[in-house]
Amino acid sequence: MFFDHLVLGATGEFLNIGDIIATLVIFLLLMALLKKFAWGPLMGVMQQREDLIASEIETAEKSRQESQQMLDEQRSLLKDARNQAQEIVENAKKQGEVSREEIITTARAESARMKESAVAEIANEREKAIAAVREEVVALSLLAATRVLDKEISEEDNRQLINETIAKAGEVQ
Repeated sequence: MFFDHLVLGATGEFLNIGDIIATLVIFLLLMALLKKFAWGPLMGVMQQREDLIASEIETAEKSRQESQQMLDEQRSLLKDARNQAQEIVENAKKQGEVSREEIITTARAESARMKESAVAEIANEREKAIAAVREEVVALSLLAATRVLDKEISEEDNRQLINETIAKAGEVQ
């Protein structure tokens, strides 16, 4: 066979075509076997691994979204709680102001009542004092008049006369 041995260049080496074809056939057969028994299952395992990683990434993304949603809800609840607390404080301030105004109004009314009571009591005591002074004046006038006149006038007539005099004196003032 002419093609069994070929000479390559000046080194004198021979190439064996049959060995090349046999090597090529064995290589292709080995590639087919590797594809069927090694590459297919390896790719299946790789696909499973890819699917598992994709599902874990999807689960992690869902968890992140749920966490973000919960965080937003918590922030909203916290904001609502702060607003309610602020409203409670404002209502307490308003109620305190109303109570303060009621206490002040009550204290002023009580003070005015006490003042009126004191004024009335002072006027009553003044009237009593004036009556007592009148009685003293009547008694002293009666005594003086009795001594001056040296005659006995009835006590009732004297009293009436003195009261009239005192009433006229009170009107003049």
